[in-house]
Amino acid sequence: MWARAALACLTTLVAGCASVPARPDRARITPDELLAARPFGLTQDSPTPVEEKEVLAVSDGMRAFLDEHVARGATRNVRLRQLAMAIVGRGDFRLEYDETTRTAAKTFQTRHGNCLSFSNMFVAMARHMGLEAYFQEVETPPDWSVKGDAFVLNRHVNVLVDLGGGIGQQERLASLVRSTASEGQHVVDFNMDDFRTSYDRRVVSDARALAHYYNNVGVERMQAGERAAALGNFRKAAANDPSFSPTWTNLGLLYMRNGHAAHAEAAHLQALKADPSDLVAMSNLASLYERQGDRERAAAYRERVVAHRNRNPYYRFQLAREAFDAGDYDAAIRYLNDATRKKNNEDQFYFLLGMSYLKKGDPKAARRWISRAEEVAATDALKRRYASKMDILLPPPPEVEKPK
Repeated sequence: MWARAALACLTTLVAGCASVPARPDRARITPDELLAARPFGLTQDSPTPVEEKEVLAVSDGMRAFLDEHVARGATRNVRLRQLAMAIVGRGDFRLEYDETTRTAAKTFQTRHGNCLSFSNMFVAMARHMGLEAYFQEVETPPDWSVKGDAFVLNRHVNVLVDLGGGIGQQERLASLVRSTASEGQHVVDFNMDDFRTSYDRRVVSDARALAHYYNNVGVERMQAGERAAALGNFRKAAANDPSFSPTWTNLGLLYMRNGHAAHAEAAHLQALKADPSDLVAMSNLASLYERQGDRERAAAYRERVVAHRNRNPYYRFQLAREAFDAGDYDAAIRYLNDATRKKNNEDQFYFLLGMSYLKKGDPKAARRWISRAEEVAATDALKRRYASKMDILLPPPPEVEKPK
């Protein structure tokens, strides 16, 4: 379901606000020098990554599958429906999640992969059937996991199929495809149950999707201790999209793990040049400067991390959930009020706000905010869920007969 994006060294973040002190004596290491990786002593012809054309290539097995299950002469509406049903509606396909990033053909062959693997397969198959399919980056709540000595920040990628208005907004294709706000555009997601239309998303180029692919594979190879293979994939990622900051962040971590601090610093600074809000790059720089005894610069980057996190409504929602679980409902309400000011169409914010007021003994406010969650919910199923919650948790007060 998730695409691995960037690795962060284990570090502790502290609150505050400050600018990063200037460092005019820092050695100038260019992006080309970072990718050349001379400190590693590796040749440019180290293990060769998968060719770009192979990432979305359609295999003979995929063609046979499509010929059997999708009518090429049917309308785009029907072709998309048949493709979705063939993948998720047939019990024998059994596509399962794992953390490995694969090409379209390998995903089809193994029936395993992460969200990027699935997106590769679906885009390739949809395009083969004449559908306009695109990769999308999805701004999901921050999702971290721990792998060895690093935190892994996972980002999400799915597919947008544009049928040019061929299907109405309310129609669903199996449980996999969901219409977006624009008629004829349909989201295809490996884990549709967790996808929310309130998430911000943007269509990206195939070059950007390839950067995701090679960056992911590079991270997998780095975690396996295959330094040369990791470097080769990071080079391919940067060649496809040098503005994709996780590639530079992960390249910096590769340098950091091998004791090349100056190159690690330069790579993380290049990541911030590509994306000034890259929290992983900031966090890793803070860790690097802390190891070097540069407490002032380390603290400045840590403070930048906290400032960016506090502007993220999903981070405020996370704090609200923690406060709610601890019984501090006033704090939960403060965090949620801040979150809803930053993002006013997220139903789960309003539902937790209603539950917080209910726990405080204010059923009137609770009903108001759960009703708001029902109002902004993107699907009929969610709307029914919130209506049911109100019926169960907030029964109407008994009617009082007025004197005649």
